[in-house]
Formats: sequence, structure tokens, C-alpha cells
Amino acid sequence: MLRTVTAIRYVTPLREGGSLPALVEADDDGLYVVKLRGAGQGPKALVAEIVAGELARALGLPIPELVLVDLDPHLPDAEPDPEIQELLAASSGCNVGLDFLPRSLPYVAGAEPQPADPRLAADLVWLDAFVENVDRTPRNPNLLWWHDRIWLIDHGAALYRQHAGLDPEAAAGRFPAIREHVLLPAAGSIEEADARLAPLVTTQLLQDVLALVPAAWLGDVPAQRYVDYLSARLAAPRPWVEEAEHARRA
Repeated sequence: MLRTVTAIRYVTPLREGGSLPALVEADDDGLYVVKLRGAGQGPKALVAEIVAGELARALGLPIPELVLVDLDPHLPDAEPDPEIQELLAASSGCNVGLDFLPRSLPYVAGAEPQPADPRLAADLVWLDAFVENVDRTPRNPNLLWWHDRIWLIDHGAALYRQHAGLDPEAAAGRFPAIREHVLLPAAGSIEEADARLAPLVTTQLLQDVLALVPAAWLGDVPAQRYVDYLSARLAAPRPWVEEAEHARRA
């Protein structure tokens, strides 16, 4: 189960995010970057945050702790910005928070001293191709550099087919957006990453990850459809692995 914390203070909006995430202080004395359920992408973005993020964690990839954050309906009362006040009010109740990494820096491809380890880069490319994350480009890497390593953040744009119901016929398809992945130039073999990671993504793991998602966020799409869709993406042959490897070599 994901831990649940209660937001006790709204610190500031993070305006560089399109969904206007919030930095909040919680009752465990922690600071969290909260993706708000009332933002334009709606609860499906929070589903993607949990599914992609907890798959990353299960595969041993570096991602800050994810928690469920309860927002009190009165939290926005002292907020002077009407846009933010409205967003907070629409998000009262359960949301998703990511542990805030103090003094972390945005990852910049090729920048020193932020070298991307080829094996880790390949693993991250593989994961993003698997969950069809369209938002890890040089324009918006959604990666942080903290304690001398890369950390993953912001998976709200993954699983984009969920907005159309996760058509099983599209599950095994290619993923052309992987050609723009920020880590592709630094990555080692994606085929070797596939050999390392694919066997770890079992049906049981997928079921366990989906069990972490509040049922209300799934709407009329049952959790098992996510499991079936992601299982189908893992069925051999996996053209999206071949596509990512071809893009890397190119």
C-alpha cells in the first residue's frame, strides 16, 4: 500500500508544470510535489503516475517515494490566487504526491557533472517505451539530478491510450515518440535492457501495482484492463523494443 499523508500547508505552486502541481507540507513533516486530481488531465494522469512510477520502483529504478495526499477542503481558503484556489478546491480529498528532493537540479542532457550511465539510460528508455510515456524529451526531460544520480519524476503523460479505453489491439504497437527520448543518445543496448527487465514484469506485479490505484480514479475502465493491456505489450515479439534499439543506433 502507498502511505497516505495529510497536507497541512500549501507552500507554493510549481508553475513550470503544465498541470500546476503544488508543493505542500504534510503531517509527517515531509514536503511533497502534489499532482492535483482537479487539474486539466484529471484523475487518469494520477493513475499513470502510480502505475508507471511503481513499476519503475519495482524494477529498481530511482524514483522518489510516491504517497497519497489528502487535501482538506479548507486548505485553499488562504490562497489569494483565484486560479490556484479553484484548482485546490476541485482537488479536495485524495491526490498523488512525490517526495520533494531538496537542492535537486533539472537533468540537462550532456551537461557536466550529470553523466548518464548507459545501462541506467537504456533501462529508462525501455520503461518509457513500455508504458508509452510521451513526455521525456530534451524539451521536458522530467528527470532530476540529485545525490550524483538521475531520478525519475512526472509520469502523468504515460499510458496515454487509457483516455481512449486501452484498446487491446493497439497494445503491441510501436511507439514512435521514443525517438525523441532525452536519454536515447546516452543509452546502452535497449535489447539488453529488455532481457533484464521484461522477465521482472509479471502478471502478479502488474496486479499489485494496479491495486495501489484508488478505484474511483479508474472510472469505467477496470483495473484488469490495464493489466491485460500491459501484459499484451510484453508479449513477444515486442516491436517497440526493436524500434527503440533502431532509434538508438541511428
